[in-house]
Amino acid sequence: MENYPSFQFGEKLLKLAQRAEERAAGQFRRIEETARWNSQKMLAAFQRARVSESSFVGSTGYGYGDRGRDQLDEVYAYALGAEDALVRYNFVSGTHALTVALFGVLRPGDTVLSATGTPYDTIQGVFGLPGREEPGSLRDFGIVYEQIDLLPDGGIDYEELGRELAKDCRMVYVQRSRGYTLRPSLSVAEIERLAGFVKERAPGCLVMVDNCYGEFVEREEPTSHGADLMAGSLIKNPGGGIAPTGGYIAGRRDLVELCSYRLTTPGTGRELGCTLGHSRELFMGAFHAPTVTGEALKTAVFCSALFDELGYEVTPGPEEARADIIQAVKLREREALIAFCRGVQSASPVDAFVVPEPSPMPGYDSDVIMAAGAFTLGSSIEMSADAPLREPYAVWMQGGLNYAVGQLGVLTAAQEVLKLK
Repeated sequence: MENYPSFQFGEKLLKLAQRAEERAAGQFRRIEETARWNSQKMLAAFQRARVSESSFVGSTGYGYGDRGRDQLDEVYAYALGAEDALVRYNFVSGTHALTVALFGVLRPGDTVLSATGTPYDTIQGVFGLPGREEPGSLRDFGIVYEQIDLLPDGGIDYEELGRELAKDCRMVYVQRSRGYTLRPSLSVAEIERLAGFVKERAPGCLVMVDNCYGEFVEREEPTSHGADLMAGSLIKNPGGGIAPTGGYIAGRRDLVELCSYRLTTPGTGRELGCTLGHSRELFMGAFHAPTVTGEALKTAVFCSALFDELGYEVTPGPEEARADIIQAVKLREREALIAFCRGVQSASPVDAFVVPEPSPMPGYDSDVIMAAGAFTLGSSIEMSADAPLREPYAVWMQGGLNYAVGQLGVLTAAQEVLKLK
């Protein structure tokens, strides 16, 4: 591995990086094979939907008869292994798409059971968890939230789940990714096992998956392996770094239809909604998504291998199978965590001159530091790193539009950490 004119790294770091790449070679091959598999699936989806130049024409007003909008739904449904999909630029975030899905299918008196412990911070107010009883939450509408904590090893507590399913439960909610925790993310195989367990004991109970960060990491998606419904963000994996905003809901056709009534109005549903000229970006993002997700995964694997070589605890490990694009590194010290994030920021294409500082953030009990120099504000498929400043001072890194630049970001983060030694 060599230095570049604009990026100079120490000899020791370059040698460790070379060893890290050698360790990652097997994983890289598997990731590239998965990207090829998902890319051919995406190409087939475009062809099946008969995408043409006219599909990119924007509509205004009510958006009646927007053929491109409907074709984009068809592309996503096929690529995600779902009966149907609802893909819109006006989903403002993954949390928004999840919220529309939850309100679309749940009714007053229903119980939703989280099988993966406390969900990610931004969705807590939607459920109306204690301390997060926001006006307009599901709790406000008489929908009951229950949860099962994960086992100490991060696995699902099937014994407790069986007891809860014996009660009246309308939905089991599953967060695939780890969020700000160090538990393992859920593979499609594990979600399939969970869905089968639920259907066997409570046939009428729905299984819904928060699929953020997990799309195209594996060859199949939860909706083709037992999940009834899932949702995610287009500024994560499925937008391919091109979609400027948006989200999707995918799953059973009847449930997606109910969600469309919540997105617009009962009775009109998906028939309304103009595209305002955003269709080309969303189609292009979807087309590139499998390859870009692969590049982000390679960046994460390299980060895991390099920091393992440096003596830090990493999860997932360099040789572990992955279910999302997130890489966690336990940096053990506050200053090391800050240095890592500043290194990532300084290797970004946008706002590289900005120095991240820890600061308070609503919903967190400690200061949070975030590094993200992205073309799309908040895009998690572009390389970023963030963490609350608390023990064990772990950082969560994700994204990387291409491995060549992602690797530079990891090396720069490592170099800044090493300066503290």
